[in-house]
Amino acid sequence: MSTARRGVAAAPRWSLRTSYGYTAGLQRRLVTGWRPSDRTSWCAQPSWRCSGSTTRKCVDVPAERRGRSLDCCSQIILGRLRLSVWGIAVNMAASLVRFVRGGLGRSFNIARASCLLQQQQVRPQSSTTETETRPTVRPKDAVTHNQLAAFGEYVAEIMPKYIQQVQVTCYNELEVMIHPDGVIPVLTFLRDHTNAEFRNMIDLTAVDIPSRQNRFEIVYNLLSLRYNSRIRVKTYTDELTPVDSAVPVHKAANWYEREVWDMYGVFFANHPDLRRILTDYGFEGHPFRKDFPLSGYVEVRYDDEVKRVVAEPVELAQEFRKFDLNTPWEVFPAYREPKEPAPKLEAGDTAPEKK
Repeated sequence: MSTARRGVAAAPRWSLRTSYGYTAGLQRRLVTGWRPSDRTSWCAQPSWRCSGSTTRKCVDVPAERRGRSLDCCSQIILGRLRLSVWGIAVNMAASLVRFVRGGLGRSFNIARASCLLQQQQVRPQSSTTETETRPTVRPKDAVTHNQLAAFGEYVAEIMPKYIQQVQVTCYNELEVMIHPDGVIPVLTFLRDHTNAEFRNMIDLTAVDIPSRQNRFEIVYNLLSLRYNSRIRVKTYTDELTPVDSAVPVHKAANWYEREVWDMYGVFFANHPDLRRILTDYGFEGHPFRKDFPLSGYVEVRYDDEVKRVVAEPVELAQEFRKFDLNTPWEVFPAYREPKEPAPKLEAGDTAPEKK
């Protein structure tokens, strides 16, 4: 049984002229003012090409109206062609304007660069006569200084047990002096606190000041990537008192502490692998201490008899330990100032007394 007998409209078989028929139908509505009634359904194709269901009626349009709609379609196509031509012309004009503008911009930049070079060439000549008034040191930034001072006071108020002093240097660098027992708590606070987040240890080093009771000053340089700021934490110790290792807080402190132990002899407690890192095996002493001799205690050489490198006590000749502070122009006689010749004495004259 066909779908037409059931009262269901079958889908029309669209031909190659479907789009044209749809356009013609729209033009039919626009030009003739025709509207589909309640009893008659409107077909998207022209009536002479419709092959749809038998239940739908295709309204036949008179020939003159059909011709009028086709003329309207041709006018629309011509209008679209005119618009496309105008669009191409506008694009070409815009490209030409951009090209001209770019050329003028390049020429302007070249002229400006040449003017700057001429000014730089003329400026050194005028600077010789004028007095230099610019400061030779870094200018002081009061805003940054106040911010660092406020943060230092904030940290000191939170951890008053370990922080002994807070200061801001002349170059806007925040320094925090802490007790040796507060290395782990302070570094952990500066790493995990939301307002600090100093998660990167840039450097760990030491300074030897023999005149102090606690001669070694341990310095931790930290960086906060989130706030783009740095902080310097300092503590102190002597030759025998160990300092807590910072490896549990910052893994980067491992080799730094080994270097401080090798160069200064500062012992770090709870370090996973505290060995020398720069000097040779069996080296005695710590080279960066101020009381370590410049020539060292031992010297290394290759022994042909034992076929290996041996370390022997330093034996330097006395002439190598003599330091002459005179300049080379005073050492060579040819470059010395000539002595005044002695006055000639005639017979009967006595020599002048030496002063």
